[in-house]
Amino acid sequence: MSQKLLKFQRRVEAISKIKENPYFKSKYFDINSILEVIKPILNELELILIQPLTIVDGKNALKTIILDPEQDLTKAGVDLQSIIFLPDNIDPQKMGAAITYYRRYAIQSLLCLQAEDDDAKSIVHGKEKQLPTVASVINKIKACKTKEDLVKANKWATTIGYNKNQVNVITRVIEEKEKEFNQ
Repeated sequence: MSQKLLKFQRRVEAISKIKENPYFKSKYFDINSILEVIKPILNELELILIQPLTIVDGKNALKTIILDPEQDLTKAGVDLQSIIFLPDNIDPQKMGAAITYYRRYAIQSLLCLQAEDDDAKSIVHGKEKQLPTVASVINKIKACKTKEDLVKANKWATTIGYNKNQVNVITRVIEEKEKEFNQ
């Protein structure tokens, strides 16, 4: 498994913070943003990510586990896991939010994921230029009314200076939009 995790770490880049937190006036990446980036790589390396809710020492907990189906779990045990204890006695809606929050941070910690501010400034021709957020690019792609608009958006979005993970997310949205036009 260690070789597969090494390959994973070599391939995954910083994940963009594209979600806005209006209360703290900050950005973060949500659980779906993380999964969009890591699941295709984990699947390609034949690693399985699971996050079951469980009880440990009488307390509710979230386990985050990376499994290698090629290994015999009866002999080796679980290769990589993290356990986070959940808060006690909160209403179901708050518990759901807490679980999602803990899932995100457990994955980030277990896989040593880096965060990249999507609004970080990049240097272009000696001048500082702020990239549009990936979310705004995705919204523009989804708003395309014709194939020609989509071709322009594709060319613009994939050459503007985003990292490989951002381009992969944008490309998937473009492919989904192309399928809409081809139906």
